Amino acid sequence: MQPEVQALIARSNRLGADPTTTNYAGGNTSAKGADTDPVTGGPVDLLWVKGSGGDLGTLTRSGLAALRLDRLRALVDVYPGIEREDEMVAAFDYCLHGRGGAAPSIDTAMHGLVDVAHVDHLHPDAGIAIAAAADGPELTKEIFGERVLWVPWRRPGFQLGLDIAAVARANPQAIGVILGGHGITAWGATSDECERNSLEIIRRAQAFLDERGRAEPLGPLIDGYEPLPTDERRRRAAALFPVLRGLASTDRPQVGHFTDSDVVLDFVAREKHPALAALGTSCPDHFLRTKVRPMVLDLPPTAPIEVVIARLKELHASYRDDYRAYYERHAGPDSPPMRGADPAVVLVPGVGMFSFGANKQTARVAGEFYVNAINVMRGAESVSRYAPIDEAEKFRIEYWALEEAKLQRMPKPKALATRIAFVTGGGSGIGRAIAHRLAAEGACVVVADRDAEAAAAVAAEIGTTDVAVAVAADVSDGDAVARALRDAVLAFGGVDLVVNNAGLSLSRSLLDTTEADWDIQHDVMAKGSFLVSREAARVLLAQGMGGDIVYISSKNSLFAGPNNVAYGAAKADQAHQVRLLAAELGGHGIRVNGVNPDGVVRGSGIFAGGWGAKRAAVYGVPEEKLGEFYAQRTLLKREVLPEHVANAVFVLTGGELSHTTGLHIPVDAGVAAAFLR
Repeated sequence: MQPEVQALIARSNRLGADPTTTNYAGGNTSAKGADTDPVTGGPVDLLWVKGSGGDLGTLTRSGLAALRLDRLRALVDVYPGIEREDEMVAAFDYCLHGRGGAAPSIDTAMHGLVDVAHVDHLHPDAGIAIAAAADGPELTKEIFGERVLWVPWRRPGFQLGLDIAAVARANPQAIGVILGGHGITAWGATSDECERNSLEIIRRAQAFLDERGRAEPLGPLIDGYEPLPTDERRRRAAALFPVLRGLASTDRPQVGHFTDSDVVLDFVAREKHPALAALGTSCPDHFLRTKVRPMVLDLPPTAPIEVVIARLKELHASYRDDYRAYYERHAGPDSPPMRGADPAVVLVPGVGMFSFGANKQTARVAGEFYVNAINVMRGAESVSRYAPIDEAEKFRIEYWALEEAKLQRMPKPKALATRIAFVTGGGSGIGRAIAHRLAAEGACVVVADRDAEAAAAVAAEIGTTDVAVAVAADVSDGDAVARALRDAVLAFGGVDLVVNNAGLSLSRSLLDTTEADWDIQHDVMAKGSFLVSREAARVLLAQGMGGDIVYISSKNSLFAGPNNVAYGAAKADQAHQVRLLAAELGGHGIRVNGVNPDGVVRGSGIFAGGWGAKRAAVYGVPEEKLGEFYAQRTLLKREVLPEHVANAVFVLTGGELSHTTGLHIPVDAGVAAAFLR
């Protein structure tokens, strides 16, 4: 790897690691250098620049676009003017050097046309605060003198690259520019110098805000809008989140993220927050994620929950009307169709911020961007007046043909994308297999288990907290179940797919079965499934998005085997719960189905816990041969594994059986005595 590229990647990762320096997937960096042309064998000057959609903090070599500098700069001679500058993005492809790498971004011209070896374009909170201040040009002059210049707002593109290059040529003393309404660009002869210059701009801007900023730039605290105590705040958030998620999913299903950080809680408690929120964000990277403005609840945190929910529904209807009007004000004949009128960010005083997106990462990043926007508003208001770019310019960015093309290139969502699954007994065996399969199909998964460490291990196997989280849950304890569902809601915004899998078994004859044996099996499976379904149904009904409840019952719910009275009776209870709940919840679009496994020995937590040894003794076979024994008594002569049960859960919930409820699917390799009748 060329030394310039190594230095570029290291610099990018350092800059991208600090969210106040630049936000996730925001900004870009570049380096210029020479390489050998494989055709001529001679040297060729190249530009390496972070590609479209990449993230500085996690940038690798594959995330860079490599372009021939002579061809890129030759585009100046064929540039058709600002009215047709979008055509230049396609022209970048003809400047690429070699195969592979990332697609060049709209900001490529900014990096290639500035005649300095290294360039950084960043979105730091302090820099945008100056860029979005009403008297940004004067502040830039006061803070930086001639070392950093002001460039008026211009939509990212080829002309902006020409503008910055002209400023750099005319001002050899300058280390960078403040881009009006947008961010900063800095440059340097070496990678280290470029990074130092970027950080100098950011730190001097922040120092100016800290030293010269007035107290309470967001206004005084509003009486009665103080944050609720932590426990009360999170309970209210859990009660509101499913309702908000349902509203935010009116046009298309969304996943949610919640934050009650001090920055957010202070903002929504201040007098200026309604007016500032209405102005919207300024940096293009911000409002592409947060939409033109958030939805803001205008009630104090102590208002009755029923009143709050009713008001949120009214505000949502108004938000949709306003967004539709915004689209119609600015859309032209060639504008992409409206993508949806629901809010991406909802602010609730005293509680926090709820953000939404097509997946957890997108929802989380939208919230992070709005925190950046709050910091920008606070900074601008502390030394001037917050004055973001106007609405028409925001629309041009949000409904830019180039952005639409980027969206169209995204891969087709997986079958369970946007769905949130809650799997009990997910720490081992069948539950673990189900959790893995649902996550592989695109679901966000909450792994619930009485063994918190086992649940955490499975969640970690699946991936980051953007795709899986663990919760401790003794399903026989109603309070524990309620806490687990609240944690699930706070993690992802709600629940769509519930799998009642937690179970245990004790193999004993009727006379040897104690009351304790009976109670524990019924507490975990019959009562536990009831408690989980009841608590989950509260969330499903609040969302109004339908959903799935799946019971992992058993062949034993139908088949009368020896020494099995407590387990078989509990499983029969579960099986009938499927029918009862399917009848009760169907009118709400909630489907309830079951899976009846049998003989799942390998990988099973129940069999490993002693059940296998006892069943082997009942049937007179060695325990290590029990799986083979079960397989031989089936019609298909095949052993059943946890993955086969997980497959059935996916089939029931993946969309192809959308009109099926009250069904039990046998996963037993064929046990005629357990055929459904």
